[in-house]
Amino acid sequence: MRWSDEGYLLSKNNYDENSIIIEAFTLDHGKYSGIVYGGSSRKQKKNFQIGNKILLNWISKGSNRPGYFNIELMDPIAPLYFDDKKRCASIRSATSILKILLPERQINQKIYTSFEKMLDNLKVDNWIQIYIFWEMSLIKELGFEINFSKIKKVIVLNDKIFNVPEVFINEDFILKNKDDIKAALDFNKNLLLENFVIPNRLKFPLFRNILEKYFLS
Repeated sequence: MRWSDEGYLLSKNNYDENSIIIEAFTLDHGKYSGIVYGGSSRKQKKNFQIGNKILLNWISKGSNRPGYFNIELMDPIAPLYFDDKKRCASIRSATSILKILLPERQINQKIYTSFEKMLDNLKVDNWIQIYIFWEMSLIKELGFEINFSKIKKVIVLNDKIFNVPEVFINEDFILKNKDDIKAALDFNKNLLLENFVIPNRLKFPLFRNILEKYFLS
């Protein structure tokens, strides 16, 4: 079985002395993992930065069998933000969330497009607000819908009360200070925990916690 597709690198792990196992979120094949032979070599290593856009050529003996990738770099996104700890953390946070929440080999083009758009907008000044709304769009797309026009200041979820940040209620609200940003990140975190992480006994991503810590007062 063979196919080619574009995608974003979500994770990588050493496989043997020269090879790695990667997990990528692809446009037309969903989340996929496979071996990259020679992926840890000096020549290829620079391509495998988390968040980079890559062209994946998949080869396997069957649709449900393990396989391997040949990779070409399409867009080196991660290196653009190596000198920006907050933006770097947001990339690692988003990819980690997708890694644990997306089902294997299930096409999610709407999520793919929103993720791509969020990465494209990391360069703008209000990037953190775009990131926060991306998280909310992911939460909704995965099955937890909130109609903010019909709620006031709190929601009740699993017998717990959570304050709804102003940014989700007032469409003209702009996140400008750390307290507002932290509140919005914390609200999203609680939705992720209560709806997906805790029920499925998942481990909440480390980089999502790191991102939130950057906005502590």
